Amino acid sequence: MARIYHLLDFCRRERDWLIDTIEALVRRESPTVDKAAVDRCGAELSARLTAAGGRVTRLTRADRGDHLLAEFGCGSSQLLLLGHFDTVWPVGQLERMPLKREGGGLYGPGVFDMKAGIAIGMLAARALLETEVRAARRIVMLWSSDEELGSAASRQAIEEEAARSEAVLVLEPSLPGGAVKTSRKGCGQYEITARGVAAHAGVDPEKGASAVHEIAHQIERLTTFSRLAPGLTVNVGVVSGGSRPNVVAEEARATVDVRAATRSEMQLIDDRIRRQEPRDRRVRLEISGGFERPPLERTSAVARLYDQARAIAGELGFELGEGGTGGGSDGNFTAALGIPTLDGLGAAGDGAHALHEHVDVESLPIRAALVAGLLASL
Repeated sequence: MARIYHLLDFCRRERDWLIDTIEALVRRESPTVDKAAVDRCGAELSARLTAAGGRVTRLTRADRGDHLLAEFGCGSSQLLLLGHFDTVWPVGQLERMPLKREGGGLYGPGVFDMKAGIAIGMLAARALLETEVRAARRIVMLWSSDEELGSAASRQAIEEEAARSEAVLVLEPSLPGGAVKTSRKGCGQYEITARGVAAHAGVDPEKGASAVHEIAHQIERLTTFSRLAPGLTVNVGVVSGGSRPNVVAEEARATVDVRAATRSEMQLIDDRIRRQEPRDRRVRLEISGGFERPPLERTSAVARLYDQARAIAGELGFELGEGGTGGGSDGNFTAALGIPTLDGLGAAGDGAHALHEHVDVESLPIRAALVAGLLASL
C-alpha cells in the first residue's frame, strides 16, 4: 500500500510536467497522411522521451511518419506500453479547436485520442525511475504514426515487440467514467464491385444488365448479416456507380465496414461476404478486402490483467470499471497473439474525433499512478 502512495505523490507533484507534455504534443499537429507533420511531432516526443530517461530508436518509414521505440530501465524481460501519436485532424485544426483549459477539461485536437495517454505512460515510467518503487522488468514504449489508418506500416513492429513482452498496456483513451477496455471488436472493410452490361436506357434497356441495380440488391442482403451473431455489425458506408442517367450502369461498387466480437464471428461474416452471388447472372461480382484487425477478446489472461489493475485502483481509492467497444486499436494485434493486453489505460475524457475532444485534467495524475502501479506489480 505504501509504495502506491509514493507513486501517486510523485505523479501529483509532476502534474505540471504532465500537462506541459500533453500541450506540447497537441501543438505539433500530426495527421496520419502528412509525414512531415507527424515527424515534427515525433521529434518533439523523441526529445521528451530522452529527457525522461528513455533510450529512443526511430523506426523510419518512407510513406508514413517514423515510429518511436523507447526503452526504460533494465531487465531480461519487458512490458510494452503501446499507442500512437497520429491523429485524424488536419494541420490547421488548432485554429478551429484551440488548445485551452475550460471547466476542468483540457481541449484540443488529438488530446484525448491519444496524446494525453502518451504523456501518462511517460510519467508512469518516470515515477518508477525516480522513486524507490521499481519495476522488475524493462519498460518498452512503442508509439506509432499510422494507427488512424489501420497500422499497415506499424503492425510488424507492434507484433514483434508484443511477442517479446510479458504483457501489453495500451494507452488509448478510457471508456466513459474512466473504465478500461477488456474487449474490442475486430474491424474489416470490403469492397464489392458489380460489373454489368451497358445499354441505352430508353432505346434498348433489355440489352443491358445494371450494375447499380445489382449493388442495390447486394446492399439489401448485406444489411441482414448483422443478425447472424450478436457481436456483428455491417454498414455499407460508400456507394458509387453508373455514368449517366440514360445509360444502364456498367459498373457500381459498395464499400462495407464490418465489425465482429469474436474470431468465430469474424470467420462467419468473412465467409458469407465472399460467397455473395449476383441476382442477375449477367452481372459479375468482384469482392476484395477483409479484416484489418482481429478482435480483442476478453480471455482469462485479459481478465487477470484487469483484476490486477482493479486492485491497484482500489489502493488508489477509486473503482476501475471495464467494458468493450466496437472500435479497434493496436491492442487488437497484440491480444490476437495471446499476449495479455489491457486497453483504455489512457486519459479519461470525451470527444475522440469530435470538436469537443478533451481530457479530464484532475484525473490525469491518478491515471499515471495506476499505470505505474500496474507496471511495478507485473
